[in-house]
Amino acid sequence: MNALLAFSRTVDRINEALGKATIWLILIVVLISAGNAVFRYAFDWSSNGLLEIQWYMFSAIFLLCAGYVLNKNEHIRIDVIAGRLSPRAQNWIDVFGILVFLLPMVIMTMAMSWTVFMNAWVSGETSPNPGGLVRWPVRLLLPVGFFFLLLQGLSELVKRIAFLTGRGPNPLEAKKGAAVDEELVEIIKKHQAAPEVVDMVGMSKDMVDKKEGAQK
Repeated sequence: MNALLAFSRTVDRINEALGKATIWLILIVVLISAGNAVFRYAFDWSSNGLLEIQWYMFSAIFLLCAGYVLNKNEHIRIDVIAGRLSPRAQNWIDVFGILVFLLPMVIMTMAMSWTVFMNAWVSGETSPNPGGLVRWPVRLLLPVGFFFLLLQGLSELVKRIAFLTGRGPNPLEAKKGAAVDEELVEIIKKHQAAPEVVDMVGMSKDMVDKKEGAQK
């Protein structure tokens, strides 16, 4: 079990670093989108390549941060029943869900998406739009992103088994510290990014908080 827990801690650190690095793509996407809009309206010039790179980066954010969000236990949960159960019962439900749903789905998606990537790589697939980008990099994001999600799924399974056998803390307990969106705001502020970008991220968080407050 000690070796498995060491593996879990290593995976957590890898996905933590990957998630925090990928966060910066959000800022880059905002800047590219704003710059493209300015050039389109001010100089009547635009680029399909700039539009597509935004889609590529959004895909990277979604896929490469999946393991990071799972580590933070911030994926959406419908805990109508499970939230009323004991911590042991909740962890048993997670063990069942990881083994029966998460891991098989991730492995199947990795296998299928690898074939799609290889086809794009061998054929040299490119965008049908004038000035568009090659397709294989964004195809590669699928198996890579799901690979890191697979690693994190195994890490979460180890942590839950450790808790159920009395060898670790409850991984479902709320982790201290800022939430993912709050971390993003603080990182951007720390590096003195554009104030309007900070305001956009903060505004999005405030809207979510108000909506959740209204539902309570």
